[in-house]
Amino acid sequence: MSLGLIKSAQDVVVSALGLARTRLDLLSTELQELLARLVALIIASVAAILLCALAFGFAATALVLAAPSEHRVWLSAGVAVTFLAGAAYLAWQVKRDTKARPLAASLAELERDLSALKARE
Repeated sequence: MSLGLIKSAQDVVVSALGLARTRLDLLSTELQELLARLVALIIASVAAILLCALAFGFAATALVLAAPSEHRVWLSAGVAVTFLAGAAYLAWQVKRDTKARPLAASLAELERDLSALKARE
């Protein structure tokens, strides 16, 4: 083997290792950001859910108590159906919003690197 070929192979390995290190740093940063965002979202979501549940509960109770006694059963059923519809809508919205792929930027960078390496061959 010629010395130039060995040097070229070493350069390729060094640049591949440097590229891998850069991508792992990017992945690590994205994972840290994702974890911090997830914790903040969970805390905010739990607080919002608890406060909304209390507000809706008190409002529904006040509404039912303010109604004439002959309409309270139907009003209670209407409030329950309204709460159920709201819960179904929120569940649908959460399902729709969780379709985003985590680590999309890292995966896109790795795809670009792969296509660049294939183009060199």
